[in-house]
Amino acid sequence: MEKQNRRSFVKTAGVASAVAAGSSFLWNPRAKGANERVVLALIGGRNQGRGVAARMIEQGAEIKTLCDLDDEIIRKVGAELQKAQNRSVGSTKDFRRVLDDKDIDGVIIATPDHWHTHIALPTLQSGKELYLEKPVSQTIHEGHLIRDAARKYNRIVQVGTQRRSAEYCASAIDYLASGKLGKLCLVKAWHSQVRETIGTPPDGSPPAGIDYDVWLGPAPKRAFNPNRFHYNWRFFWDYGNAEIGNQGVHVLDLAMWGIQSVRGVAHCLPKRVSSNGGIYWLNDAKEVPDTQVVTYDYGDFMLVWELRSFSKARPLEGDQFGAAFHGTEGALVIGDTSWTAYSKDGEVLRVVEDSGGSHEKHFLDSVKSKQRPNADIELGRLSTTICHLGNISCRLGRDVIFDPASETFGGDKAANAYLTKEYRRPYELPKV
Repeated sequence: MEKQNRRSFVKTAGVASAVAAGSSFLWNPRAKGANERVVLALIGGRNQGRGVAARMIEQGAEIKTLCDLDDEIIRKVGAELQKAQNRSVGSTKDFRRVLDDKDIDGVIIATPDHWHTHIALPTLQSGKELYLEKPVSQTIHEGHLIRDAARKYNRIVQVGTQRRSAEYCASAIDYLASGKLGKLCLVKAWHSQVRETIGTPPDGSPPAGIDYDVWLGPAPKRAFNPNRFHYNWRFFWDYGNAEIGNQGVHVLDLAMWGIQSVRGVAHCLPKRVSSNGGIYWLNDAKEVPDTQVVTYDYGDFMLVWELRSFSKARPLEGDQFGAAFHGTEGALVIGDTSWTAYSKDGEVLRVVEDSGGSHEKHFLDSVKSKQRPNADIELGRLSTTICHLGNISCRLGRDVIFDPASETFGGDKAANAYLTKEYRRPYELPKV
């Protein structure tokens, strides 16, 4: 197991620039045969990363290396993955060692959001394929950079919006695209949950076996607090994208998929965004809304996002988590395990249950065939952009006017400031 302190990281920080500037890391692997094993590395081994890696193994991949800053995660998750594949799993705390390994075909990035772009860019330049957990980035600009790098280096990038691989969701979008709903007027996406309090614990010391300064990376320098670490980092602007970017991106991706099916990918972004909400449920350390409604005006229809973090009560559509499309001739509701089509009079016309589908298998198939995946980086970037727009309006406390062509806010300097962010030295974005 490699040890890494701040000095060694600063020393290797230049490697990111070297990876970005030089071509020595570039390689162009041949397409793999259908029965060849895809060799992967996992960067970020908690929660979702561990689950994605386990499902990759189930689909025939090998996890060669686990990269994480936490000794305990390396020990525990490494043992789980080794048992699952009956093959040893190496470990490192420096993701650049993964990029140096020519035997590794692709990388799974499941780190906190604030590290996504810093790892994704050199990963793509190194010639490796990428499975990138949602949301893609922390800013709209970062999403552009990852998309552009994927295209420049001709890499496969699958974003972790798994419903793109769910057969029942695909059939629902086919139904929508058929025009049976008539003129689309309203699209809704929602999530109802109960978030327990995270309290307000005092600052303290980082756990043994982790370099907290490296974990902070490009985020502002702050004293260690358990609320700003494992999992709970999602509730702070320094590291995450609020609930809309955490869970909401899944159902908003469904909404965007549907919008793209009727308007095209080039015309799937809104013109005006209005976010209303706040922390109405618990008085704890969270910074992000627990209750929120965002409206996206497209000019000829509206998309609405609704968050409840205080109740699991089912909304009118009948599911705690889903997306709905309302047209002049009927409605389509996509829930967590099925979809239902209704006539304009409310009669149930069709119900389709979940019939499977593996996002991980689709990624591996794309790596082998070199065909773009169903949750390609551009699609994942656009769904992440919708989340960013809701957050920008929320943080400004007002409506914003968005130009879908330039993906800017015109002359609105305050809104445009959120298109990018500042990065703590020496963790500036690598240039590709």
